[in-house]
Amino acid sequence: MYTEKWEQAGLRAIENKFGTVFLKEVHYPMDYVHGKYPLHLLKEAVARWQNTNHPIGTTEEECLVFYDTETTGLKGVGTYIFLNGLLTMTETDFVLKQFVLANPSHEEAFLYESKLWQPNQTIVTYNGKSFDWPQLETRWTLHRAQLPTLPKQRQIDLMHSAKRIWKKELPNMKLSEIERSKLAFHRQNDVPGYLAPPIYLDAVRSGETNALMTILKHNEYDLLSLVTLYIEASALLTTIDGNETAKTYTNIGKWYKDLKEPSDSMYYLDDVTHSFHQTEAAEAYFLKGFLLKKQGNFEAAYDSFEKSVHHLDNRQQIEAYVELAKLSEHQFRHIEQAIGWVERAISELERATCFKESTRQSYLQKQLHRMQRLHNKLL
Repeated sequence: MYTEKWEQAGLRAIENKFGTVFLKEVHYPMDYVHGKYPLHLLKEAVARWQNTNHPIGTTEEECLVFYDTETTGLKGVGTYIFLNGLLTMTETDFVLKQFVLANPSHEEAFLYESKLWQPNQTIVTYNGKSFDWPQLETRWTLHRAQLPTLPKQRQIDLMHSAKRIWKKELPNMKLSEIERSKLAFHRQNDVPGYLAPPIYLDAVRSGETNALMTILKHNEYDLLSLVTLYIEASALLTTIDGNETAKTYTNIGKWYKDLKEPSDSMYYLDDVTHSFHQTEAAEAYFLKGFLLKKQGNFEAAYDSFEKSVHHLDNRQQIEAYVELAKLSEHQFRHIEQAIGWVERAISELERATCFKESTRQSYLQKQLHRMQRLHNKLL
């Protein structure tokens, strides 16, 4: 067997009641720096959430487990996990544990040793809700008669956070792109993920470990970047430091609006409209208009929609015209002014390409009906 070669490379063979699993364990001091952040700032990131509600918010009582896998494929029962990477914070350091599957006949030992069956863990991943955790659940189900039950752990998927924060700001949402653009980390000699399965299978056949260790390094980078991404996201979602773009802060304001947290939403949108030129702040003005309208501050809402309307994308521009028409009609009783706004909405809808045709037609008919009703009011 290849145990001796793997142990010489830094992997330790562990025996449990189900078989053998290999482990690489690394301890990082609190002041270890990955990209632009020392890891100890994770404590500060968690503390930021103590009085704030948000899907990625955590408490000091939660056990955060940063989790990433490497698999032999993308889906299917024949796809199995061969590397379980877990990074946790202790009182004194950070501990990386990378469990490597000895071979498929030892899968029960591999899954059990991860301790993911222990309850009350908060799993932090990048695309883990869609990939890593479902893969784990699939493999676990195949061995459910032998293994402890896998609990429904709380999941924080930082890919969803990255999309909400940097939508239309980055060319793609790959973790490596976020590392370069936002976390100041640049991978050196990183192995492409698609090479991981053949490298692992060759390591099991031959015992060769040089290439296998590059896969572990890739996984290590992923996990360390998860920590620093959580630090970055927590900072952006709890305070404004002026180092991001109008679009980023507007995205955050919209996220809080969608979460029905109007005060947090207004905090970000207000800053954008005061700190950036009207062209850059157009969407922030647009979103503020809805918040102000809900507050009953109709004049401010009208002003906000009006400032936004000439700099929005086509879909939002049409919505802004309609909102201006509604305010003119119902709050200010300016029927002719309302007609003017509806005319603009109809004009844009007649040539709009941003909707499905059935949606466009339905929306257009509603505005034509609104126009007729407004003209009737003038009679």
